[in-house]
Amino acid sequence: METQPGDFGPPRDEREMSAVADIMMQSYAMSPADGAAWMQRTTRSDLRLLREGGEVAASLVLIRMGQWYGGRSVPVIGVGGVGVSPVHRGRGTATRLMQHLLREARATGAPLSVLYPATQPLYRRVGYEHAGTRQEIRLQVPSLDFSERTLSLRPIREADTAAIVLSYQRHARHRPGWLDRGDFSWGRVRNMRGEVAQGYLVEGSAGVEGHVYVIRRALKDFKQELFLTDVVAHTPAAARRILSFLGDHRSLATEAFWYGGVDDPLLLLLREQTYSVKLYMHWMVRVLDVASALGARGWSEGLSGALHLEVEDDLFPENQGRFVLEVSEGQARVRRGGEGRLRLHVRELAPLYTGHLSAQALRAMGALHGEEASVRAADSLFAGPPPSLRDMF
Repeated sequence: METQPGDFGPPRDEREMSAVADIMMQSYAMSPADGAAWMQRTTRSDLRLLREGGEVAASLVLIRMGQWYGGRSVPVIGVGGVGVSPVHRGRGTATRLMQHLLREARATGAPLSVLYPATQPLYRRVGYEHAGTRQEIRLQVPSLDFSERTLSLRPIREADTAAIVLSYQRHARHRPGWLDRGDFSWGRVRNMRGEVAQGYLVEGSAGVEGHVYVIRRALKDFKQELFLTDVVAHTPAAARRILSFLGDHRSLATEAFWYGGVDDPLLLLLREQTYSVKLYMHWMVRVLDVASALGARGWSEGLSGALHLEVEDDLFPENQGRFVLEVSEGQARVRRGGEGRLRLHVRELAPLYTGHLSAQALRAMGALHGEEASVRAADSLFAGPPPSLRDMF
């Protein structure tokens, strides 16, 4: 069933806002209070609805932000809160909703879209694929025997906002996949669904060396766990100061946990493996504009080379066909044409682009076809740290 252009867009009135709240409560088993709180946190201009038969059939939230790749922030459209009314399920409604969203997202000029999937077949149908992980990192607070006190640690004040944003960006730009946060993501760092995080700034003679935001969650028998909504250390001393701060909670805190990647550098400082790292979820990326995406990200300045790509895309004819990617001195030039030596669907371009899967691995799974020399070149150009995400949206 095809929808008409006027069937998709922001809410028109309070009746449609109420319909969105109802869809969210039924899709995510929210209580009326939780549904109302979710609606209060959501900006109406970022909501998108699909109307069918004069009714609101499905909704989602569009989030404008960036992701860091190769040291450069690539504009992305994040997608959250996807829900379909129970009476409209099983009709392809969610697929139509996402197709409309992707057309709008591409029209904004964003090269990529990113989301956390509640179900994978839906998003694969419209061109998303695994592109990185979000890992839950837990460490035992009583095992933290650090006593670093040479740097000051004080509560974050409102006047520190700009310095904190710069501190995070300085760290995140070297972590492939991490968000270039906007107001929505920073809001969740400081207030996670009604849980207010306490922020602390680590300073030395050269200025800001790190920061941490902590939510203390009560457990039974007066115990607690520490949820770090953000933790950044730019120097070894700052890392030890933050670990000392966490260790100072040992009389009542059992564990501290946060989210990130398997290669979290804080773990390098621990004496023993008194921590766990486990997969929370794979996130998925959709390449909206092949040429723009390849040109927008950064590349290793020590590498140069060229790839002849041939891409399939069922939704965007503009992405269909052959492209030549030429990389030199950390920059890329993309042009139409070439010999199409590496052939893949736009879906499989996502994990190659982010560095989540190598060209060799994709070829082994039948997701990429090409000659050995081109596969090796792709592996070299796209190689880097494993892509991860700290933030949920």
